[in-house]
Amino acid sequence: MDESIFQKTDGNIENHIVSLRSLLDKLKVPFRKGNTVAIKLHWGERGNTSYLPPHYAREIVEWLKKHRTIPLVFDTTVLYYGGRRTGEDSLKTAAGHGFTKEFLGCPVVIGDGMDGKDVIDIEARFKHFETVQVTKFVEKIDGFFIFSHFKGHMAAGFGGAVKNISMGFASRAQKQRMHSDAHPVLNREECTRCGICVDSCPTGAATISGDEYPEYDMDKCIGCAQCIALCPQLALKIFWDTDETIFQEKLVETAAAVWKCIKDRTLLVNSLLTITADCDCMPGYNPEIAKDLGFLGGHHPVTLDRKSMKLIGEEPFNKIYPDVPWKRQFEYAEEIGFI
Repeated sequence: MDESIFQKTDGNIENHIVSLRSLLDKLKVPFRKGNTVAIKLHWGERGNTSYLPPHYAREIVEWLKKHRTIPLVFDTTVLYYGGRRTGEDSLKTAAGHGFTKEFLGCPVVIGDGMDGKDVIDIEARFKHFETVQVTKFVEKIDGFFIFSHFKGHMAAGFGGAVKNISMGFASRAQKQRMHSDAHPVLNREECTRCGICVDSCPTGAATISGDEYPEYDMDKCIGCAQCIALCPQLALKIFWDTDETIFQEKLVETAAAVWKCIKDRTLLVNSLLTITADCDCMPGYNPEIAKDLGFLGGHHPVTLDRKSMKLIGEEPFNKIYPDVPWKRQFEYAEEIGFI
């Protein structure tokens, strides 16, 4: 049964906050007095300007405190170079974007630990993963609030609650397992040999010599797709070693395994604001592809993402990523009982 609640909004951030506040007060609260509640969100990559500002997170923190819980905000480290690869760098990036204890009124922490080792393996028993490796928070924290920025994504087609749980809770090793089938393919006619792909590669898989075109060592490539995302000439495209739907399935399996552990103690809100072409991991220009709509709250990530897509419409995502089989996320979620 669809128990999601949509709260429309327009105007400026002050109006958006009022709308979010109204939505929160309509949601059924699964937390108890004294529970520690971890707010999972994305504070944006260094140089990114499309991330959701911290004012929304602060509103959620205040709402959780009103319910006598103990909130904290977290994210996990990532595969690629930039402002979130290590715990130390990620917290600096968070602070630079306003996500601080002083502003939010609660701690800001790294879910997989400052060294990326605060993780556990949990049971999955799906086609691609028998187990998945995720933050220890799934067993240490009383409750979760999944606050997701719904937008486009070059590999997934879109990113919402499912991706926020999947990539967002995953260890760096699990992130690599999900990306392992993606590799870059160079279009030399578009390449200017600027070297950005070399500078951004976390494993040294991309190399360039003199005036030659860059080359990519597939034995070293971990499939993080950072080079593809940062190429200013769009000269790199994703090549999938396997069926391109496999990434969609791995994304869903990881989220489904986490959901088994946290579903009875979790609330979710998707923000349908600043709906951009790509995720908040990308620095630089990130164009908006749809108008602001509001906030959608509920108790299941697949339901929330499906409803979010329906509210926005498929056309903006199909237009910018015509070859990405994003519908497979919903189909596969049903197939494995993640509904």
